[in-house]
Parts: sequence; C-alpha cells; structure tokens
Amino acid sequence: MLLEVENLHVGYGNVEALHGINLSVRQGEIVTILGANGAGKTTALHAISGLLRPAQGEIRFESRPIHQIPAHQRVEMGIAQAPEGRRIFGTLTVRENLNLGAFTRTDQAKVAKTLQWIHELFPVLAQRREQLAGTLSGGEQQMLAIGRALMANPRILLLDEPSLGLAPLLVKAIFQILWEINEAGVTIVLVEQNARAALKLAHRGYVMEVGRIVLEDRADALLINPEVRNAYLGGGG
Repeated sequence: MLLEVENLHVGYGNVEALHGINLSVRQGEIVTILGANGAGKTTALHAISGLLRPAQGEIRFESRPIHQIPAHQRVEMGIAQAPEGRRIFGTLTVRENLNLGAFTRTDQAKVAKTLQWIHELFPVLAQRREQLAGTLSGGEQQMLAIGRALMANPRILLLDEPSLGLAPLLVKAIFQILWEINEAGVTIVLVEQNARAALKLAHRGYVMEVGRIVLEDRADALLINPEVRNAYLGGGG
C-alpha cells in the first residue's frame, strides 16, 4: 500500500475536525474523497501533506510512519499538494512559480525534463512562462497550481478542488489531463465537489460526513449508489 491513514484524529484548537478516519491508496490509483463543505476533506489532505499535525492516529507512506515528519520532508519523499484556491504567487512569473515547486530537487537535468513534461501537459504555461501568474485566467492558474505540484516529481499528488470556479469545458480538459498524469505513473488523491466528474475519473472513492468516512467503494459502484446519487449527483441524474 502506498498511503495508509489509520484512526486519524485532527482538530483546530479544541474542535475536532476528523474523528478517527481510515483510508488507503494503492500505487497507481486515483482515489477521490467526496463530501459536503465542512466534511473534513481538506483537513484530511492537510494532515497527509504535513500542514496539520494529528492529535491521534497514524499516517504511513510505503509502510513508513510519516505523521511526525515535517511537510517539506514529505515533499522530498514524494507527496505533493495542489491546494484549494490554487495559492499561486501572483507577483511571480509562471516560470518562477514552477521553479518554486522544484525547491527540494537538486538534479537540474531531471528538473528540466519534468518542466518539459509539464509544458506538454499544459502548453499555455510554456506560452506564458514570463507572464505574471496573477494575470492568468482562473483555469490557467489551476493548471499552474497542478504544474507547480508536479515539479516536485511526486509519487502521490493531492488535489483539492481542482474544478472550483471553472467552466464545464475547462473542467473536462483538466480532468482529461489528470487522467494523463495518472497514466504517467502518478498516484492521485482527489478532493472534489464535482462528484460525477470525480467518480468517472477515479478507481475508488470515500464519502465523508462531519469528519467521518461513511462510505467506501469502487468509483463505478458509488456512481450508482442511491445514497450518493441523492446527496451528490442530483438524484436520478
């Protein structure tokens, strides 16, 4: 198993946001985490990436406990995150943003190869490499956020709401690129409000409600699950 989360409790001050969740991700999978706002999806990603320290429980990467390891060391191990809201550096150029994603890497030849791959995935980033990131469209900024995370050469990519605020055609394009990234060997954990698109892309899924995982299944099974359809897929659609 590439990633395992066991009995994870995470809180903000005295308020517990995750109540002992368990999840696992195999090498090569796309696993999606679904749930309403406030369910704890982003908190789970932040705990995996090291931005939040769990109060209880264990996170293992390739069977190695990592929940006490700082975030930057988890990046070096192969865990990268493209955060909700993109969080690009608007006053830096596209090129500078991408270079920041490779801050843990020292082999410049391999970094250049990764950059070439990202330019193939997102040609607009190559075209606008010297443009200030803050002047990009929302979709282009999302591409940059994903590209910046890929510059770390991750084994597993954590994506938080990549379709947020994007037009349907652009969402379709982003999800096609996520499939290509996965086909290239990158495991993906996807937090996504667009449940239908996420389940069509993913191999497996988890459903969270108020800090707990209430359902786990293959993605195709979740797509036809009546509870999931009613809660996240618009009923009979």
